Amino acid sequence: MISHSVAGVVGKAKRNDVLQVLARLGFAMNGLVHILIAAIAIAIARGGGGTADQSGAFGQLSESPGGLFVLWTVVVGMSALGLWLVLGAFLMKSADPKRKWSHRVIEVSKAAVYLVFAGTAANFASGGTSDSASSTRDASAGLMGAPGGVVVIVAVGLIVLAIGGYFVWKGLLKKFTDDISVPRGSTGDAIIVLGVVGHVAKGIALGVVGILVLVAGFTLDPSKSTGLDGALKSLTALPYGGVILAAIAIGLIAYGAYCFARAWRARLF
Repeated sequence: MISHSVAGVVGKAKRNDVLQVLARLGFAMNGLVHILIAAIAIAIARGGGGTADQSGAFGQLSESPGGLFVLWTVVVGMSALGLWLVLGAFLMKSADPKRKWSHRVIEVSKAAVYLVFAGTAANFASGGTSDSASSTRDASAGLMGAPGGVVVIVAVGLIVLAIGGYFVWKGLLKKFTDDISVPRGSTGDAIIVLGVVGHVAKGIALGVVGILVLVAGFTLDPSKSTGLDGALKSLTALPYGGVILAAIAIGLIAYGAYCFARAWRARLF
């Protein structure tokens, strides 16, 4: 438990106007990344190439006019969003210690994802490159060579699969409305539709990622663990796979649009 004085300092930091503006920027940049990934996925569904994950999205930005500015904007926004989530993780008031700590774990985990995105964007903005799929395969191979590594890989697969299920649940039951102040009228209705479709599509994509990690663990084949890019590309092997991939990509565009709405209407405190 943190002291009241520390909680006061943390709360004041989270209420900081500049940090809140930058956190909203982070939501918007997250939306942009998802839309870029979806565009690459649609190209793949039509028989084209590309890397349908954050590395592919940042790679496209680095080669686009004005892309360097956008990349540094991603770095600033997602770093601020990660910091904002970390601060919020320790401000929840609950009489149930288990609920409090589960909230902290979830918020810190989300913060870690945004900070990793920020680091990857900074790498591309600095002229570097990155291959998320290759990194995931290498990490899986390293774990398989370590004692108990397969157990860790299976555990990671189950966690990712559970996160995917959580996104689907959050979308279908409209639990995302707890995170955003939904306006009335047609604008609010549109945001709800975007939120439902977007969360379900992202949940399905993450579910496929989790399944591939589990397959890698059970078959002792690290090449099966290829992250989001490999998960989306694996769908093309299914009957009507191109249509399925395009549908999920459209859903990711909806999620990206929802993130822009969240940047506008997010409940920040």
